[in-house]
Amino acid sequence: MLPGSCEVRCWKPLDCDERSMATTLCTSRLQRDENILQMLNGSMMRKVKSKIWKKPRYFKLQDDCMTIWYDSKKTGHSKSSFSISDVEAIREGHQSEILQSLADEFPSSRCFTIVFRGRQGNLDLVASTPEEAHSWILGLHKLIENMKNMDLREKQDQWITDWFHKADKNKDGRMNFKEVRSLLKMMNTDMHELHALRLFQMADKSRSGTLEDDEFVLFYKMLTQREDVLKIFNEFSKDGNRMSLMEFVDFLQQKQLEQENTEDYAMDIIARYEPSNAAKKCHAITFDGFLLYLLSPDGSIFNPEHQNVYQDMTQPLCHYFLSSSHNTYLIADQLRGHSSIEGYIRALSRGCRCVELDCWDGPNGEPIVYHGHTLTSKIFFKDVASAISKYAFKVSEYPVILSIENHCSVEQQTVMAEILKQILGDKLLRSTIDGKIPTVLPSPEELKGKILLKAKKAGGLVDYQDGNTEEQYTGEVTDEEEGADLEEDGYRTDSKKKGKQKSKQHLSKELSDCVIYCKSVPFNSFRHSSAHYKVYEISSFSESKAKKLIKETCEEFIHHNTWQLSRVYPSGLRTDSSNINPQEMWNVGCQIVALNFQTAGEEMDLNDGRFSQNGHCGYVLKPSFLRNAESTFNSEQPDHKDGYHPQCFTVEIISGQQLPKVENSKEGSIVDPLVRVEIHGVPMDNACKETNYIDNNGFNPVWRKILDFTVHVPELALVRFVVEDYDKTSKNDFMGQYTLPFASIKEGYRHIHLLSKDGTKMSPSSLFVHIRITDLEI
Repeated sequence: MLPGSCEVRCWKPLDCDERSMATTLCTSRLQRDENILQMLNGSMMRKVKSKIWKKPRYFKLQDDCMTIWYDSKKTGHSKSSFSISDVEAIREGHQSEILQSLADEFPSSRCFTIVFRGRQGNLDLVASTPEEAHSWILGLHKLIENMKNMDLREKQDQWITDWFHKADKNKDGRMNFKEVRSLLKMMNTDMHELHALRLFQMADKSRSGTLEDDEFVLFYKMLTQREDVLKIFNEFSKDGNRMSLMEFVDFLQQKQLEQENTEDYAMDIIARYEPSNAAKKCHAITFDGFLLYLLSPDGSIFNPEHQNVYQDMTQPLCHYFLSSSHNTYLIADQLRGHSSIEGYIRALSRGCRCVELDCWDGPNGEPIVYHGHTLTSKIFFKDVASAISKYAFKVSEYPVILSIENHCSVEQQTVMAEILKQILGDKLLRSTIDGKIPTVLPSPEELKGKILLKAKKAGGLVDYQDGNTEEQYTGEVTDEEEGADLEEDGYRTDSKKKGKQKSKQHLSKELSDCVIYCKSVPFNSFRHSSAHYKVYEISSFSESKAKKLIKETCEEFIHHNTWQLSRVYPSGLRTDSSNINPQEMWNVGCQIVALNFQTAGEEMDLNDGRFSQNGHCGYVLKPSFLRNAESTFNSEQPDHKDGYHPQCFTVEIISGQQLPKVENSKEGSIVDPLVRVEIHGVPMDNACKETNYIDNNGFNPVWRKILDFTVHVPELALVRFVVEDYDKTSKNDFMGQYTLPFASIKEGYRHIHLLSKDGTKMSPSSLFVHIRITDLEI
């Protein structure tokens, strides 16, 4: 039998006014907007890359109101373009370093910046007039809002429309069979030509030998017929046309394991996802609505309840994992990379709650931020402070920690303190929240909207009888971090010779006074910390030091992290800005594991997965056995008596939908996809298993492969789904991934919406799976 040659059961093509095609929406509503009309007519603007590179480009919104193209000499007569769905934000005026540097040449009223998702560079533009810039800014905001408000059907219709335009090579509004064959390769499938011709002829209702608008929609619906979902639908539907309310309730209870208020939940799903008004009236769901539900957030593998802040936020700071960045100012490598405030904006926009500033003396008494003794570029401390002030609480209202690596003179430290006070204002925490010496760290809830400094501090906090606090200054402290990572990796620095002579640094009283709950202190031993340190002090560990302590004194490390903050940072030998595996450090309760956010890869996937829960607020409550000072938990040798509950995790990888092509792949190439499921947790739980590969089909591959895992410490585990293009001669190529906490997994039939290497959505690429989690009998 040819692939898909069984009886085709497809959606009926809906009338144009019922389908809500994006193009129709644009024509009927968006195109009446005067700002959108300006964009449709096009504008000549300057694309700016530097003080020297400022070239005119003609920008024009396409008729679909979803794509903007502009001419580019770099590509000859072809046009460069981007989709509105790729745009994350619009910044007005001089809100980029490049436009700031050109403030004297171009007024703020003519400038704006288009910010893209992921690690794609921004687009800085200068319009001819303030009015033109204003039109584009308002128009772009309207288009972005329209995209956000699209429901699943509208987004799907837009995706179909996009493929139609890609396949319609001669732009005549029709698609012949030659263009269809080209389309199938573009869509990542090598379908049998006779089967493709059969579907084409079935869709060609006018018998013209070409497909027009509605005919192409019909062809697409037949092409994407979900037999895997149809089988499940027919299992619960008596007539095969729709599920009654109680049939749908049975499905939700038996397969999705939804037990609370299931009938009300079923009614809500029907109201939101069922496209047929007739079915809605009798509280039924058709196959169309059923599939839309499974493709929606309600049908996702990620528990929708965890998309909001659901954890207790009133516990001490040391009881949480914090999303943390290393060398935040860098957007490339650590030797010659570019320093930019964009690094801070991107990190904070991803929910990061601890950013790093390497501060050095700059020209004319202005402190600067850069990677010292390297060729990386430099940025002014005041510009970093301004960016942090503006973006610190746009994504999360919980506290931000500024990890200051201080190399400045006393004079410029004083300047730093004045800059922080002036720019951050009341957001800068300058005293304990109750005016007393803390015996327990405050909670994220108590510190909402506050920015804390983590830095060296002269002396400690002294509690006076009147309840106020006052600082005692020694005038100088040891620089405990400088070169420590290199020394611990076997490389001694000049200041760390055999006698362990440590450099001393004078501190500014003004800057020291701004350090309240995060006083940096050197680590000697856990016993020394317990005897001499306070809860408001914090020690930093290089990755090699942390790994050594985990191996030698795991339980002591865990106990230490129940009462004091710890920060772990990558080795100085990682000049390529590669990352450490944060999971090892989370396993022992380290709260601040600093990663290079600019570097994509498995480690950042784990970080994104860890902090995808709890409303993406950048704080995740640690498991109870990592918060309890009496716990005997040992991540290297866990014992179920410590309070965790081992579970069996069974996942069936059923199918894939519209999987992406491999980046930079040859034209016409088609992938051979396989899926790997990885468990990241305590060493006992680390495991990975994979499916077979499917030859020449990235469009709708079917695996039906069951993979079983035992997860001993589910409270710490992350699950990573990876899709790769199989290559028997070399390393498989990455296609997409999705990582989430084990505790955030929903059971039943679920879709996994894949993310790119940069962590951005790749709609409509997905995996369809079935999940079961059961307690392991001990």
